Amino acid sequence: MGQDAPSAHLLNRLVANPARTVMLGFAATIALGTLVLMTPFAAESRESTDALTALFTATSATCVTGLVTVDTGGHWSTFGELVILALIQIGGLGVMSVATLLVMLIGRRLSAPAGVLTGAEARSLTQRTPGQVLVGVLRFTLAVELVSAVVLAVRLRIAYHDGWGEAIYSGVFHSVSAFNNAGFGLLPDSAVQWAQDPWMCLPLMISVMVGGLGFPVWWELFKHWREPYRRWTIHATITIWGSVVLWVVGTLLFAVVEWDNERTLGPMGTGGKILAAAFQSVVARTAGFNSVDIGAVRQESLLLLDGLMFVGGGSAGTAGGIKVATFAILGFVIWAELRGEPTVRVLTRRLSPANLRQALTVALLGTGLVAASTGALLVLTPFRLDVVLFEAISAFGTVGMSTGITADIPPAGQLILVAMMFLGRLGPITLGAALALRNRPRRFEVPEERILVG
Repeated sequence: MGQDAPSAHLLNRLVANPARTVMLGFAATIALGTLVLMTPFAAESRESTDALTALFTATSATCVTGLVTVDTGGHWSTFGELVILALIQIGGLGVMSVATLLVMLIGRRLSAPAGVLTGAEARSLTQRTPGQVLVGVLRFTLAVELVSAVVLAVRLRIAYHDGWGEAIYSGVFHSVSAFNNAGFGLLPDSAVQWAQDPWMCLPLMISVMVGGLGFPVWWELFKHWREPYRRWTIHATITIWGSVVLWVVGTLLFAVVEWDNERTLGPMGTGGKILAAAFQSVVARTAGFNSVDIGAVRQESLLLLDGLMFVGGGSAGTAGGIKVATFAILGFVIWAELRGEPTVRVLTRRLSPANLRQALTVALLGTGLVAASTGALLVLTPFRLDVVLFEAISAFGTVGMSTGITADIPPAGQLILVAMMFLGRLGPITLGAALALRNRPRRFEVPEERILVG
């Protein structure tokens, strides 16, 4: 207990005001990154980059989004690319570490009966010290990035005849970008030239999937690998199965809609079409790479990608969005209401009313942010609703996919996207933690009355 006291004290100070602590940390990182990217050393031309471009890029990298107003490989020097890579790594590790520590604190603070379910969900982490968790996150991150980087580098050397130095640099950059769900690439067309190459697309997809599920889920999988299914918590179960359903459904729908589109999947063979559809389904939550031209996909595909980007990935992972667990909870609420059941059950557990209110609040606030930013962008830009909505959801979900309009949006609109990336990255984490930790008991209650709904 004595050895854990300093780290426990640090954890309590960190989460005493989670919104302020996390936002200040990310804001300071973005500010420092902006200043460094503005220096002449960071640009390929050796000229200073304007403040808005530097701010947009630093925010996008730190918030692991991937939206860009300049070509990453063409505008930035090697030093600038390394700065971006460092911001991506700091942002990804920061999000996973802070979010995982918050999960620990929530599990420790909630008391029976209201918190018994959430406490049970986090029990595998609350038995650890903050130091053990942070070391675990770091080891896990570096291991996945190393394996992915080796595969990518070897493939780039053998199939694309890059020099070993260039292949290793590109492999490491894309591996870190993929695991942190950042979507930054060194090529102007992102991953389009690799669209039918499984040795390039599969490592990127697997890294995105692993990073997007979240560290608490992987901690559970490692702990109970001898008894899969039987000892998974509800959180791990709905996150894993929800992600699988979204990956499969997204792949099928994207393939069906784009199968004969000559500007996307049309010219590819059957295997290439399936691979490209699967790639777009996976990276839409929320990595931002693209192996087909997003500006050329059909309206139905844009709507599909809108939905996938808004849902996002797993809690305490590198992905954005409202999170799979939040989306799944809302689905269970609807199912219970349609069946006329008095409580919401998930498998063998009953969800608390507070948990349901938290999910509803996160989803509605996310919807409101997207609607407000879309309206503002419609006023400031000449673009259509569908592409503006796509851009707004991409920023909120920290996805980074674009129909190609980001660089043409006026400065005021780009500042809105900067704010959306920041809120989209930190909002669900801090809001979810703040709501879960908030506990204001009432000494009396007013009489109940029912309001007509529908």
